Amino acid sequence: MRTRVPAAIAAGLLALTGALTACGSGSAPSPPSGVDGLVVPTPDPEPADFVAAIDNPWLPLAPGTRWEYADEATGQPALVLTVEAGPEVAGIATTTLVRTPAEGAEVRDHYAQDRAGNVWWLGRVGAWQAGVSGAQAGLAMPARPRFGDGFRTALAPGASEVATVRALGEEVTVPLATYDRTLELEVADAAGESRTEVYARGVGLVRTDRLALVGVEEPR
Repeated sequence: MRTRVPAAIAAGLLALTGALTACGSGSAPSPPSGVDGLVVPTPDPEPADFVAAIDNPWLPLAPGTRWEYADEATGQPALVLTVEAGPEVAGIATTTLVRTPAEGAEVRDHYAQDRAGNVWWLGRVGAWQAGVSGAQAGLAMPARPRFGDGFRTALAPGASEVATVRALGEEVTVPLATYDRTLELEVADAAGESRTEVYARGVGLVRTDRLALVGVEEPR
């Protein structure tokens, strides 16, 4: 069932506009959702609402892409992100983003894009998966983010986060390049800790806290 449900908006957060899909009719949305007419997180995403490729310009995830990041203070390699085809989650074909830090364990997250261009986070290997044990898919990246928008990225054990758009169009310089078509998110978790993520249009993540982009390899 695909009943459109007005989203609950938390105080101080604005709503996204436009016709958005990929909502289910299960439980009431957990505020803040930040999206009009869309339940975020969604307890029952509809497979028919999703497309095969993730080409959202803020979070493009083409299999074979590789991003490299270094510590801005020391210049030392710190993180590599790679993209590969993912498994089916809740009946939806996913794309997997693999995070490999210089120190620490590999993390694998599953994403999918709906027909409106919104990217959803559907699970993390070994931690949670949408539709299992009450975990719900959250909005990883809206198709058209606006300053002040807020949205829950997931609702699952250890993955209850809220993202807020703090800036758009600021000039940002990282070791690889200078970008002026940018999006800055503040992501806060249930423990009250937060991080800053900066995305460049057409590139993806270019900075997160102390880590900055030093190289990109796109699939041939």
